[in-house]
Amino acid sequence: MADLAADHDLLRQMRMGDAQAFTVLYRRYQAPLYRYALLRSGSEAVAADLVQEVFMGLVQGQYRFDPGLGQLQFFLFGVIRNLALKIDVQDRRFESRDQSNQDNETEDEVICEHPSPLQRLLHDEMAEELRIAIAALSPHYRDVLILFEIQELSYLEIAQICQINVGTVRSRLSRARQTLAQRLSDWQPSLARSA
Repeated sequence: MADLAADHDLLRQMRMGDAQAFTVLYRRYQAPLYRYALLRSGSEAVAADLVQEVFMGLVQGQYRFDPGLGQLQFFLFGVIRNLALKIDVQDRRFESRDQSNQDNETEDEVICEHPSPLQRLLHDEMAEELRIAIAALSPHYRDVLILFEIQELSYLEIAQICQINVGTVRSRLSRARQTLAQRLSDWQPSLARSA
């Protein structure tokens, strides 16, 4: 885990125009932020845009990090989560306006119709079914599950990022796991279905 003082110094240097400080911070946090955004959104383009927006906001001073409130890593996850939530709201507005023009496609049909980057990354069927089940979770369950299981953050760290208490993290994680278990309980590989 990155040193808190070093992150703060690098951030200060970056804001003073030090390109090398920016490079160090970018290399340190780009990959975990991108993985989170990719799993959260299911789109390489959206994930890349979110990461770019986070780092541009840091450079331009749009996002003010206070080292007294925690680590830069958790602050960045919180920023990217909030940006993703805004996209969710915009998508819901667009879907509700576009609902009258749509056929009766189910969410699963839409997901399968347009191969996502995760479909290329995750080749076996169970991983794909799991990805679809995670994508179908409501955002607050999906966030907690991804941060805990994929990013391997602690309950306390997730609570800071999501701005909820630790008990809520535990209950959301439990409900997310239960929902996934229910959705995946009837899953069979395609070979088993055709036999």
